[in-house]
Amino acid sequence: PLPSPPPSRASPSAQGEAAIQASMAGPGSEPGELSDAELLQLLLEEPGDRALQPGDSGKPNSSSDLPLESFSEVLTGDSAAEKVKRKRAQTPLEKYYLKYLCVTDLSTQSWCEQQMVYGRELPQLQAPETVVLLNTGKSIHLARELEVHDVVKVHTTSKEDSWAIKILNLLSVIPVLQAGGCVRELPVFGVIEDVFLMGIIDELCYSAKGELELRELKTRGRPFMPSGAQKKKDYFQVCLYKYLFDAMVQGQLKPDVLTSHIYLRLKQPLGLQIREHAQKAGFTVTCFGDLLELMYLNLTLSDIPSIDCLKIEYSHQESNTLLGTEVVQFEEEKVREKAQYYLAYWKGQREVQGVEIEEAWKCRSCSYLEICDWRKKRAEGPEQRSGPKKSK
Repeated sequence: PLPSPPPSRASPSAQGEAAIQASMAGPGSEPGELSDAELLQLLLEEPGDRALQPGDSGKPNSSSDLPLESFSEVLTGDSAAEKVKRKRAQTPLEKYYLKYLCVTDLSTQSWCEQQMVYGRELPQLQAPETVVLLNTGKSIHLARELEVHDVVKVHTTSKEDSWAIKILNLLSVIPVLQAGGCVRELPVFGVIEDVFLMGIIDELCYSAKGELELRELKTRGRPFMPSGAQKKKDYFQVCLYKYLFDAMVQGQLKPDVLTSHIYLRLKQPLGLQIREHAQKAGFTVTCFGDLLELMYLNLTLSDIPSIDCLKIEYSHQESNTLLGTEVVQFEEEKVREKAQYYLAYWKGQREVQGVEIEEAWKCRSCSYLEICDWRKKRAEGPEQRSGPKKSK
């Protein structure tokens, strides 16, 4: 059994390894809506991470590190021609130096994959008014988080320290869920199609019937419910959260999953502040491997159920008025099919795709309208598909 939650939720200090490379929230995100990546920067930044205070419950753009291939070129002395050939063969994961993706990286693809790519490569072109609304959304989410726990800075000195904070934040909410409590900003990890994914669940709580509910908050700059296309994106997001969470509590998040995908060192000693924070939470650990074992055992041996119900709450930013609630049906086969299609782009198995002709209306509000290659190609001639048809 786990001890009481730690006295604080850890968040990264300004020192340590480089900060997370954020992907911008493109047209797939309503103004004022946060991506996992932006919330990860807000709540779980690297290096250094935020830890949960007592009563804590526990979002990421994608994180990156220098790929091992860069070092192999130096060691093998490849010719210039060979290096160029290898560079051209890079997958998007390699191009952007990504060892994992965020749930919102995939969900925004369902709005417009091409825009998602431009958002990563040219974030400075994002409309200023959208940035303002996004910052307002961040403030709203942070205020909700502070309702259930405090946030403290914890200094980290290594990549393992940063991930240790994420794991400690996860461990801290297990006893809360076991006791039937409500938690917020819960980190979830897992692998789909051999790609490591991470996300932050807004809220988990129990219904009057005793069912475990996931509640996702979407703040909107306009006082009305979103379009059907926007809802489809949000539905996919929460379904991915359930998929990852259920796998975790079913014992599928084994220690080697993190070490093999993120290249973390099991024997790496944890920093002093990390060990002190773990001690306050009731854990005596010395190296990163100790924490991974604790995470696996506590998740596997807990009696936390799978998520029974998925709900999305849409709220107007300015008035803080609830606009409506959507109940989402989870269909595992369809979720895996969509994830497989979107991940095929990241793994270099197909080219980037823009919106279909019937959804060209999305382009009107896109920050990248004037430079969009996909749109220009569609205007010049018949549609030429470079990949399989998007799953609906």
